[in-house]
Amino acid sequence: MPHRFEEIRKFVAPEVLFGADSRMLCGTYAERFGLRRVMVVTDPGVIEAGWVAPIVEDLSEHGIETIVFSDISANPRSAQVAAGALIYGAKACAGIVAVGGGSPIDCAKGIGIIASNGGAILEYAGVDRVSAPMPPIICIPTTAGTGADVSQFAIILDEANHTKAGLISKSLIPDLALVDPVVLTTMDSALTAATGVDALVHAVEAYVSNASWELTDGCALAAMRDIPSALPQCLASPEDMTSRRAMALASLNAGLAFSNASLGAVHALAHALGGRLDSPHGECNALLLGPVMRMNLSVMPTERVQRMADALGVEGGDLAKRLPAWFDEFHASLGIDAKDWKLALSEAEFENIARAASVDACMATNPWKPEVGDLVEMLHDALD
Repeated sequence: MPHRFEEIRKFVAPEVLFGADSRMLCGTYAERFGLRRVMVVTDPGVIEAGWVAPIVEDLSEHGIETIVFSDISANPRSAQVAAGALIYGAKACAGIVAVGGGSPIDCAKGIGIIASNGGAILEYAGVDRVSAPMPPIICIPTTAGTGADVSQFAIILDEANHTKAGLISKSLIPDLALVDPVVLTTMDSALTAATGVDALVHAVEAYVSNASWELTDGCALAAMRDIPSALPQCLASPEDMTSRRAMALASLNAGLAFSNASLGAVHALAHALGGRLDSPHGECNALLLGPVMRMNLSVMPTERVQRMADALGVEGGDLAKRLPAWFDEFHASLGIDAKDWKLALSEAEFENIARAASVDACMATNPWKPEVGDLVEMLHDALD
């Protein structure tokens, strides 16, 4: 007999303000939250791009003191979270404003976790291990792809084990996301491409996830409809606000989709591979999407594969084979390739990466359960 709650689904999200210059409402909302001293978590590149100073000024105009923490690398380390948490406590901060891409936002979440729960950040790796909610956190994403500003995920580099630890909990959902397409115009082409494909991977994995349902499908398919045309246009015309707005919306939709349907083998492998090589997350995802989907789509219902193809504008042939090939062609057209990553890995390391991926929390919602050998095959397919 089916359990009476078997068909119940959930959908969680922060408050979202979307549109040009929405970032400049940060001070207004921080004041409404009753904040008087906040930590602004960012990175040197975002400061150099000029996006942090106006936020600090806006907060000051609302009577809010700021402590800027920017010692964050492209893949945020557990030690950086610990350093930020120490400063947060020492300066008696009461909330966090994260300005940046996935790295500053994930680090900000880590700082918030420690501020409320204590201990070391890697103790909270896994699913639903964060009991106390973070302090109030406002996110201003400066890339279009990570979805960290609306998700219940955070990814932190485990330096000792050379892998990325995934933290998944409703406690990690920010209070407010100010999604402003204007700030995307300073991204260079490589970052635009990598984060844009990251959004595509979020949408695709959420759609094929065994935890997907109608609401997450709607968000995922909406993202898939926008990205194939908007992302190349962003690369061709970086200041074109129509395409930047479309990518901001696609990232938002994809973030809501994967936050609620979770991910799969692409992200599980990307966490392990990216942790081993300290390589960009979006590029790892891009290279792995086709190889993983070559296996995943073969187990998907034909009608769902057709809906995905319709959203992406892919026609003709056996779609379970045509779509993975299209993913490969798409990331290649954006200038993303495997570089010389394979040269840095021995065959034993391929297996170690596959074993780490096999126990990643994202693997639980892949539409089928790959064996370690299957994952090694996917890695070779991606990097050969």
